[in-house]
Amino acid sequence: MADVTETEVERPKYGQKRWYSGKSKCHTIKTQIVICAKTKVIIAIFVCRGSVHDFTMWKHSIGVKVVKHIKIQADSGYQGIQKLHKNSETPKKKTKTKPLTKEEKANNRRIGSERIGIEHKNRRLKRFRILAGRYRNRRRRFGLRMSLFCGLHNFELINS
Repeated sequence: MADVTETEVERPKYGQKRWYSGKSKCHTIKTQIVICAKTKVIIAIFVCRGSVHDFTMWKHSIGVKVVKHIKIQADSGYQGIQKLHKNSETPKKKTKTKPLTKEEKANNRRIGSERIGIEHKNRRLKRFRILAGRYRNRRRRFGLRMSLFCGLHNFELINS
């Protein structure tokens, strides 16, 4: 399962447009988290600036290196993932002209109920207040700190 979470950062002096997230309406750092569905262990993270789209992050991180028989579940931000990885699931979006059928709604509900685990992982990582509030340290070191928090989470998960 894959998902992206955003952490607000202080407004940079230079290159503000690169860090501005239109979705959050502030300057952010995005973190992509990939977890195993069975063990709930965080497998990989990828950190990028806030203006980058979720699917673009996937293509630049590990998206190409995933084995073909592994099933990937992602949210609707990863709509083009079926072209790169055939064994993947994303919720189907409705359009103005085509509303969703009952089967498509049921399938979206099933995917959402299976994907709730990654949302809980994002919430558990935000328990560390440095990720929940505005990140005021060096943005260059954010990836290191995020991987440390993920390591702490995995250690707690394995030893409990």
